[in-house]
Amino acid sequence: MEMESSSLECVKRHHKHHPAAHQCSSSVTKHIKAPVDIVWSLVRRFDQPQKYKPFVSRCVVQGDLMIGSVREVNVKSGLPATKSTERLELLDDTEHILGVRIVGGDHRLKNYSSVITVHPEVIDGRAGTLVIESFVVDVPNGNTIDETCYFVTALINCNLKSLAEVSERMAMLNRRQV
Repeated sequence: MEMESSSLECVKRHHKHHPAAHQCSSSVTKHIKAPVDIVWSLVRRFDQPQKYKPFVSRCVVQGDLMIGSVREVNVKSGLPATKSTERLELLDDTEHILGVRIVGGDHRLKNYSSVITVHPEVIDGRAGTLVIESFVVDVPNGNTIDETCYFVTALINCNLKSLAEVSERMAMLNRRQV
């Protein structure tokens, strides 16, 4: 599975974070056996992250959905948070890029910013998708860089696993209807 040069350029441009000494940064990739249009239809929904993010119970966007829009996300019980306030930083339907910054909430993810890009690829002879999510975040007092990166990476892996399950289910339904 090889990335096109335009995808490589996108990765270089959008997944390059410059963490300060008190921050950590990493990226996670996921290969999904569903076409880009299906995966992107879920990822781009800043107003409905609960469609695939298992820890989100509710989301309310203030105003129109555009760059700068703010959403209030309610987190399911069991996590060390109940709500998060997040701003849409980047939404590019042509290049399939979504950028989000956390601007408030009752959690320890301070100065968190993430970028998700969605890239076409072929998996087992069918249209597939490579999803890349990268982030930068402050390391909370009492935690190490490794602990913080591990926690955030685990959360993203959970979200991307769920994104794959939902997308692949949608792709299978689409194939059956054809």
